[in-house]
Amino acid sequence: MRRLLTVLAAALPLAAAVCLPAGASAQTGPGPHGGAPFRCSPVSVRGPAGTSVESVTARNLPGGTVHVDITPTGPVDVPDVPAYCEVVLTLTHPGAGDHEKVTVWLPRTGWTGRLQTVGGSAYAAGDYGQNLADAIKHGYAAATTDAGVGGYTDTGWALDAQGDVNKPLLEDFASRAEHDTAVVSKQVVAGVYGAPADYAYFNGCSTGGRQGYMEAQRHPDDYDGILADAPAINWDEFEVATLWPQVVMNNEHTFPSQCEFNAFTAAAVKACDMLDGNPDGLIGDPRDCHYDPRRLVGTTIDCEGTPITVTAADAAVVRKIWDGPRTASGRQLWAGLPIGASFELAGTRTADDGTVIGAPFPVPAQWIADFVLKQPSYDLTTITYDRFAQLFQQSEAEYDAVIGTDAPDLTAFRASGGKLLSWQGQADQYIPAQGTVDYREKVDRLMGGTRSVDDFYRLFLAPGVSHCAGTPAPGPAPTDALGALTDWVEHGKAPRTLSAAATLPSGRTVTRDLCRYPEVSRWNGHGDPASAASYRCVAPTR
Repeated sequence: MRRLLTVLAAALPLAAAVCLPAGASAQTGPGPHGGAPFRCSPVSVRGPAGTSVESVTARNLPGGTVHVDITPTGPVDVPDVPAYCEVVLTLTHPGAGDHEKVTVWLPRTGWTGRLQTVGGSAYAAGDYGQNLADAIKHGYAAATTDAGVGGYTDTGWALDAQGDVNKPLLEDFASRAEHDTAVVSKQVVAGVYGAPADYAYFNGCSTGGRQGYMEAQRHPDDYDGILADAPAINWDEFEVATLWPQVVMNNEHTFPSQCEFNAFTAAAVKACDMLDGNPDGLIGDPRDCHYDPRRLVGTTIDCEGTPITVTAADAAVVRKIWDGPRTASGRQLWAGLPIGASFELAGTRTADDGTVIGAPFPVPAQWIADFVLKQPSYDLTTITYDRFAQLFQQSEAEYDAVIGTDAPDLTAFRASGGKLLSWQGQADQYIPAQGTVDYREKVDRLMGGTRSVDDFYRLFLAPGVSHCAGTPAPGPAPTDALGALTDWVEHGKAPRTLSAAATLPSGRTVTRDLCRYPEVSRWNGHGDPASAASYRCVAPTR
């Protein structure tokens, strides 16, 4: 509460009214916590420092099944959404030429006194509607922003008319828009409900995870609790590094199929399953798995009815991808693809002439072409190993201060009373968990060690889980990390474990309690390997 009122008081006197669209009517209802009645009607909103409020509108929506367009997965219908008020604000930073849209959904009944801001993914700064709908279904007022940029893989905003990087929009995407959202959404909540939110939370994964870390680093008073999963911190480095599988295939002139890559993954998981003593069919820590892909050379595998014999060239490609990008002198630039993770970054396609060529994942491809090279049509297949190392270092030099999100000093966030909770899959195919672990260890070194940092920042690693718990890795993923965060913030109950579960193709449910870093999970030697009760968290041996 203290921080919410402080931010409201600090806002500049740039006010705009919340206007109802033609044909809409104000909706009133009982106010929470003894406040004024709920009113989806004019509210005074003031932009944060350096920001002007261009427009604000509000409308009543009936709830029920809400149709939202979620890129890149397509349209989704979200059922059982309560009736709500939608407030949309447009903000600008004078002289920047930007127009950020902030959307706030406020349930008419059942509000818990909490605000939840939801983050984005890839190049989308905010949510497309499903997470907003889910939040208000659980009693939150919910907010998000588009940062004035495009969607999931839209980087048409990256360069200005002169071919230079559009720095104001990049700053909005990197950090500024999220702070703006925190400031104005709290005012909307207070105006509509007649009382401020008791607690403010941020919830995001991937780009959303990076946004959460940026809030903790640069705007420590914005949120009481931040759930930031699989965070895309070290953006300027890992985004270049995730093109590495394509660079390897192009330079080695070898393009294994996904079926072949899957065979290498399956062989590695089988070989390394019990390294951690857990008979769960998962690699506990990919760093401990030293499976040599050359062991599969000469093996014939069945790829959709076609027998394919694994070659030494295939194994060499896999070995380089797992090892990660290096300079010509052998210095490692970044972590490689975690062993056990999907080879999606090594995608291929068949060209018109029938040859197999690389099909790079668009997010790193666009980062390198648009932001690093400033040449959207650049032929990425021409990048040599030496050129790749140069681009990696150039990206780091130009963008770390803007979007790196890796500043380890969280002193102000700790002093504000904030709590930061993160989890990440160790089979994350897009963002190696090692980058998140390295960041946490930097914070430990700077801020008094693991026990001291655990007071406000906890990290949990999920063996065998893909990026943001998506497909295809099968490991148990957290079932209610946000609930664990709210218990920590509101009741002082710091989570030692996170409950996790996965449903196998057979329909059987596997459960596990994820351990807080650096602790690891160990099987008790006799219990059901599919039950969380058969494991305990212990100190690591490495």
